[in-house]
Amino acid sequence: MTPLSADDDALEAAYARVRSLTAALCAPLAPDDFGVQPREEVSPPKWHLAHTTWYFETFVLAHADPAYAPAQPTWQALFNSYYQGVGTPYPRPRRGALSRPTLKQVWAYRDEVDARIAALLARGELDEALRFRLTLGLHHEQQHQELLLMDVKQILGTNPLRAPYRALSAPAASEPQPLEFLEVPGGEAWIGHAGPGFRFDNEAPRHPVRLLPYRLANRLVTNAEFRAFVEDGGYRRPELWLADGWATIAREDWKAPGLWVPDGDGWQEYTLHGLAPLQPTAPVAHVSYYEANAYACWAGARLPTEAEWEHAAGGVHADAQLLRDAEGWLHPLPARAGPGLLQAHGGLWEWTQSSYAPYPGFRPFAGSLGEYNGKFMCNQFVLRGGACVTPADHLRPTYRNFYYPHDRWQFAGIRLARD
Repeated sequence: MTPLSADDDALEAAYARVRSLTAALCAPLAPDDFGVQPREEVSPPKWHLAHTTWYFETFVLAHADPAYAPAQPTWQALFNSYYQGVGTPYPRPRRGALSRPTLKQVWAYRDEVDARIAALLARGELDEALRFRLTLGLHHEQQHQELLLMDVKQILGTNPLRAPYRALSAPAASEPQPLEFLEVPGGEAWIGHAGPGFRFDNEAPRHPVRLLPYRLANRLVTNAEFRAFVEDGGYRRPELWLADGWATIAREDWKAPGLWVPDGDGWQEYTLHGLAPLQPTAPVAHVSYYEANAYACWAGARLPTEAEWEHAAGGVHADAQLLRDAEGWLHPLPARAGPGLLQAHGGLWEWTQSSYAPYPGFRPFAGSLGEYNGKFMCNQFVLRGGACVTPADHLRPTYRNFYYPHDRWQFAGIRLARD
């Protein structure tokens, strides 16, 4: 992603690339897919297209010109997600009720705002504040590219027809990699973002933490391993579960991870490429924090803290399984053979046992942009590492993702730790 010090030509190229990828990710969808909202946390694809465009109007164009007139003034509340400082957002659970504006009108809205951003860039008058807002907007849209694919998977995967988003043949299966626990020395470690390049406010400031020696699994938990937990009555054993987790699985009637489909005595799994037999060596996906924690208890282990994860995972791996274009495989792959920490970047976000809280000395972005992260630092848990639907140039080793413990529609998996 373009750093804040980049020239305007590089920023213009990044804007075109990011916006084009969003359109390309929408290409496999039928018009009827764009307005569906099967669950409260899922947003219709049409809403994502409009909301990311609303961001550039509200936080870039209007900032550049106090007299700015929105392209569609009556749409502003519809596509505001949660920014109370700039209006009253339309209720999230009702986004699927918006038949208007039409999909055609939303595409035209994107084109209009793109033209206005192009004109702003052509004037060559961006100061550092505008460059920051535009760069933040591009990372915001990349977050929504991941959310778009997550939501499309729920839209199609919870429909009994379970149609593929994009039909592809699965890569060749690999041999299972033995689960090993790697020794990690303790002592003082530094976590958090420092130096040049973009970061969200919740990644800073960089600060020291004290770690005891610990052991971290070399790879993610596989489908076969989690299936053993299911067959051992894991979802029927209250001693393994946090109280809220036990209440959640009873209320939701969970008996297996999200998008596992019973198939006789076995299981199939819905992927963005269609319904397929459960691949034993692939990492288990779409598990909540509650399920991850229960599995760790069953396995005689625990989840790592986010400080342990960042200390061990280090830099981004060049071969990480991330979203690089609109054509690749969009399901986590089995671990490759090799020494050391595997699957640490990409594939699946990894639950940690760390509550989502501010770092010492945290300062949110100024103004309404301060609502981006800080106000969610309550009742959520941190996930690390990225997923196969995370844009490759959006991810950093210090990136802190966060979800509620009952959430499992995101691409989330499990890495075990031990003291």
